[in-house]
Amino acid sequence: MSQRYNSSLHNRSSLLPNHSTPPASGRSSPFGGQRYADDLEGQNDEAIEGLNAKVRLLKDLTIGIRDEVKDSAIQLTQMNDAFAETGGILSGTMRRRDAAGLWYIVFLIFVFWFFVVMWWFRR
Repeated sequence: MSQRYNSSLHNRSSLLPNHSTPPASGRSSPFGGQRYADDLEGQNDEAIEGLNAKVRLLKDLTIGIRDEVKDSAIQLTQMNDAFAETGGILSGTMRRRDAAGLWYIVFLIFVFWFFVVMWWFRR
């Protein structure tokens, strides 16, 4: 286990190429490897910031979707209640119409009987 910690794999600068200068700089500097490592670390930080922004965006999007689904569920429940109430009102109206239909038939029979009696007496 001590060999693992003594190895050069945990030394960040040993993982980078042993160039004294960054590949595209064209200058010679004793701190070139460190600058290259700093550049790479800066690029990594920028990539991490970009990923964090994307994660934040996805989080906001999913929270928005969740809120929209909750609102839609509440709205659907209210619509269901309204339709159930309307169904109750319509069923009562249909019952009254059926009962009124019976009275219309009785009324028509009475009117017909009245005209028959009047016709009978006029003859």
